Amino acid sequence: MSFLRKLFGGGSDQGGNTEGMYFYVRALRTGEVIQIRIHRINDLSMTDDQQGYYVRKVAVGRRSFDRIEMEAHFDKNRKFLSADVQGGELVEREDYDAFLSAQAGDQTGEQES
Repeated sequence: MSFLRKLFGGGSDQGGNTEGMYFYVRALRTGEVIQIRIHRINDLSMTDDQQGYYVRKVAVGRRSFDRIEMEAHFDKNRKFLSADVQGGELVEREDYDAFLSAQAGDQTGEQES
């Protein structure tokens, strides 16, 4: 089974894989916080001037289906430089964790009613 995971890329990014980067965006309209994963090797495209890389990702909320577009810029060594976000804002991992905790609390509250 581990052979298939290696072949098709299944499983998590644990074990020292540093190619994956996580960003967190908050939808301006609803406040939903969404995680965006960028793979530094597979997802990045060379800029027109060939001086760096960029990627454009569109995240969609689960409850409201809000669309948040993020364009991230990287240098020649694929190190993160900046990001532009439309329909949302970049936030920290702690904001994402807090949002998930609040959602879990809401779901347990709904079941008790």
